Amino acid sequence: MAKPPPRRAGGIPRGLDHDGPALFSYGFRPFFLGGAVWAVLSMALWVAALSGLGAPGGAYGAAHWHMHEMLFGFAPAVLCGFLMTAVPNWTGRMPVSGRPLMALAALWLAGRLILTFPPPTAALWPAVLLESLFLPLMAALFLREIAAGRKWRDLKLVGLVALIAAANLWFHAAVLTGADPRPAARAAVAGYVVLILIMGGRLVPSFTRNWLARNRPGPVPAPLDGFDRASVALSVAALALWVAWPETRATAGACTLAAAVNLLRLSRWRGWRAWAEPMVWGLHLGWLMVPLGFAALALAALGGLTQAGALHVFAAGAIGGEMLAVMTRATRSHTGRATEASLPTTLAFLAIAASALLRVGAEFVAWNTLIAAAGTAWIAGFTLYIAEHARMLLAARKPRGR
Repeated sequence: MAKPPPRRAGGIPRGLDHDGPALFSYGFRPFFLGGAVWAVLSMALWVAALSGLGAPGGAYGAAHWHMHEMLFGFAPAVLCGFLMTAVPNWTGRMPVSGRPLMALAALWLAGRLILTFPPPTAALWPAVLLESLFLPLMAALFLREIAAGRKWRDLKLVGLVALIAAANLWFHAAVLTGADPRPAARAAVAGYVVLILIMGGRLVPSFTRNWLARNRPGPVPAPLDGFDRASVALSVAALALWVAWPETRATAGACTLAAAVNLLRLSRWRGWRAWAEPMVWGLHLGWLMVPLGFAALALAALGGLTQAGALHVFAAGAIGGEMLAVMTRATRSHTGRATEASLPTTLAFLAIAASALLRVGAEFVAWNTLIAAAGTAWIAGFTLYIAEHARMLLAARKPRGR
């Protein structure tokens, strides 16, 4: 009989669980699958609600529910699945798996159910407090692991998870007290975008460099340097202005500059040289939505686009697109599969980018048609991911060489 995962005094049992279901042998498995399924189901419920078929969220409000479940339901699952896999690699410590991982996944799932089918208004506060437990718990877990591994430079990632957790509580409090939850939503989006600026700024050029070294010798992405750090700092300042004062000339100016700087940063990674491999250019396509998102915020600050339309460039295009690209690559890599993209994967990347652009287009023409098309494209993108990768997430890792 295999030995149980090692247990640390007063801590969570950890170590790869080889006795239970493969789904709970590593953090990316349940959270990538759960996040993708919820991306499909929650969007389908929202599109149906816009057509007058049902009202998810009950007393919480369907519109508030939709905003919440994209930012605090789908996205945290993918983020935590990624970090639960990446942090052990950074620290050299064993990952959480088995029953503790089942409990964390169950807590996330409980939040989705309790907010989609909430209790009567009088009992909403206990319900949202239960829903709000997942992100602080994950932030505490990542803090523990990074501190134990003495990877102090990665503490900023814990801070961003904590920021998103605080934005979740803020969002709930605003909804239940009748205040405006949009500033909390902007804070959460800003947190995710900063994560993309930091983590994407490592992953995109690294994966591009590796592919080019194997397949197309020649110019490679520029190494991380002062320009990258300055662009992140400028972007954080622009996002802070947007969160606090979304419709001012100062915000428009800062976001315009951030758009230009991030477009230049992306060009330094030479993504066009990897046009033959969608698994690489899919990362660049998701990252392209960062400068486009800043440009949309600048336009919205000047009255040329609604704030909702601009926010979706970040929320659907950058967050959704980059998460899908990372999920696809990590799923294949960590289950022993080749990291070359198939036709369904290529179509999935394009569908998520189309979803963001269609949502912006709906602000100008054919609202009902383009809103439905945007939702359908989002559903198609994550359905394609599930159809191709669910079996990989549910099965044991494929032995090397097979």
